[in-house]
Amino acid sequence: MPAQRTGTPRKKDQTVNLETLGLEIGNKPPQAPDVEEAVLGAMLLEPSCVDLAMEELTPSCFYDPKHRMIFEAMMRLVTDHTSVDIITVSSELKAQGNLEAVGGTVVLANLSEKVGSAAHIEYYIKILKQKTIQRDLISASYDILRDSFDDSIKVDDLIDKAQSKVYDAIQSNVRREVQDIGSLINIAMSDIQEMQGNTGLNGVPSGFYSIDRITMGWQKSDLIILAARPSVGKTAFSLNLARNAAVDHHMAVAFFSLEMSAIQLVKRLITSESGLPADKIKGGAKLEDYEWEQLEYKLKALSKAPLYIDDTPGLPLMEFRTKAKNLVKNKGVRLIFVDYLQLMQGPAELKGMREQEVAAISRTLKATAKELDVPIIALSQLSRQAVQRQGGGGKPQLSDLRESGSIEQDADMVIFIHRPDFVGLSENPEDKEKTQIIIAKHRNGETCDIDMLFKSEQIKFVELDDTLDMRAGAMTIDSAMNTMVNNEFQ
Repeated sequence: MPAQRTGTPRKKDQTVNLETLGLEIGNKPPQAPDVEEAVLGAMLLEPSCVDLAMEELTPSCFYDPKHRMIFEAMMRLVTDHTSVDIITVSSELKAQGNLEAVGGTVVLANLSEKVGSAAHIEYYIKILKQKTIQRDLISASYDILRDSFDDSIKVDDLIDKAQSKVYDAIQSNVRREVQDIGSLINIAMSDIQEMQGNTGLNGVPSGFYSIDRITMGWQKSDLIILAARPSVGKTAFSLNLARNAAVDHHMAVAFFSLEMSAIQLVKRLITSESGLPADKIKGGAKLEDYEWEQLEYKLKALSKAPLYIDDTPGLPLMEFRTKAKNLVKNKGVRLIFVDYLQLMQGPAELKGMREQEVAAISRTLKATAKELDVPIIALSQLSRQAVQRQGGGGKPQLSDLRESGSIEQDADMVIFIHRPDFVGLSENPEDKEKTQIIIAKHRNGETCDIDMLFKSEQIKFVELDDTLDMRAGAMTIDSAMNTMVNNEFQ
């Protein structure tokens, strides 16, 4: 039985001895010593090989400790802007007290003789990176196996660590190639040509004309922060956005709710979709027979919409990444919501350092949006400064984003929901529904304030120009429903 942990283990205690592990299971750790020698030899002979190797490789890519020391000496020379050759490398090793450890100057001379061709350096580098990934995966697997036997580690933490270790093992050795401007222009021109055939939107529609006019739809890889004080309507607005994309435009949407249960969210969607008063949906008042018919009729489209809800409380970052990746791959999700950012669990090592934890969460959300190539709309709380500040009409500012300035930095867009009556700036009953959607930051477009109305009894946001049409439409639908019900009972 493994010993119980009394605290965070030191890093050296967690290091896996691959040689010992390999002997235990009867296999040698993945390695290519001949290739390591060929790479080091090429670097001693060709300056171009030094640049290429330094860009692609790290000391951990060399399994043999002697080879690793030689490569580290070369790295120090490059950092000091000194040319790399047998004389300079041997001098650097000697200065560090490692020359005899690697076998002396004779070993360096032998390395330069073992190069088949410097032209093959890219192929050699690829082999070393593959071996490194294999070794890192073995180390990660061993750590996961060891932790799995430790009953003091919670299963949720175990899953989070396992996902992180495997992901880090792969990502640390995968680099994106530099792209030339010509190929990028071709891709951009193809996108422009495709957009010409669209109705004007090239992203996921919000369902609100005044917003889509500014954003052209929620853009791929963007992190959009939707922020407001508690109870102003962040969740309601985000549900409206999710519903519009999924129901009206048949686009798959994922909604990660860390605050409300899935059933609570669905009841809110039912309220806004049916047009029935919220107290009737909650059971505070009884539904009439015709209202049951109306409810069933209006929920047909919503029930078939590609909307996926996850209500895992305190969702860990890596679990979110895994679920989001699976939803994009398997369900074709094109828009992701997180309600809300401050309730996510950041990296375990940052517990107790709230500002750094929130910064890590926002960075991960942005990286995930970019990796999956979908927009992520993350809800965020605002600090009390937004309502305590004098002047400015009580409007929130970017500095009001709670707990970390990195949220503003990582976001491509920041949108605030502002209700004057909520902050006590208006006592006029007619102003109760007035709401402003404030686009305070827009990396790829303009900023502006958009006037809307919030129908609290229907948990629904509407544009000012839509209010008359909405009332007329509601009267027409209700009239049609009454006629249908009456005909059914006759």
